[in-house]
Amino acid sequence: MLKCMILEDEKNAQSILLHYIEKTNFISCIGVYESGLDIPQERLEIVDFMFLDMELPELNGLTFLKTLTNPPKVIITTAYPDFAIEAFEQAVVDYMIKPFSYVRFLTAVNRIRTTKLLLDDTEYIFIYADKVTHKVKRNDILYIKSELDYVAIVTLEEKILTLGSLSSWLKKLDTSIFIQIHRSYIVNTNRLKKIKSNVVLVETVEIPIGSTYKSIVKKRYT
Repeated sequence: MLKCMILEDEKNAQSILLHYIEKTNFISCIGVYESGLDIPQERLEIVDFMFLDMELPELNGLTFLKTLTNPPKVIITTAYPDFAIEAFEQAVVDYMIKPFSYVRFLTAVNRIRTTKLLLDDTEYIFIYADKVTHKVKRNDILYIKSELDYVAIVTLEEKILTLGSLSSWLKKLDTSIFIQIHRSYIVNTNRLKKIKSNVVLVETVEIPIGSTYKSIVKKRYT
């Protein structure tokens, strides 16, 4: 079941979206909001995608989207076609012009579902960075490092810098293989070569073990 939220200030538009969601058996709505400033951060972290209106009080839809460090997938809902190019530059999944039919709605949410299935693929993960989507083998990831508002995905061949947080990446990965060993690092345990008291060796890279994570590493490997 995909979890969505609605950011829309028109009551009629809210009702239509809720009606369409109720008719669709693979979606549930976890919240309806009229301003982006009202959305709790913890809700943004667990939602799969958002229906986002362009014309909103205080912040318009795209301005709000740009404020998010790790935005969910987005379907724009608007009466204005003029912002489509700018919206797709922000990697929105679809752009629906009001009024839209249930068939048009279903086309948009099926794009979300397809993207989700790709992300859940057991062998590969898709990483969007700098307007490019990278297809990466999960087991090729050596470690993930937090860098301010970004995370660096370090693989055998490259380093991919993308917006996000370590907590959001833990939700995407198999935690039986990937574990957080420091406030700034997640490591692929399949790539561990050595474990010392304060560091682990991931292939040829030494990574520190944070003091609050030592018990996790010790419990797992001793």
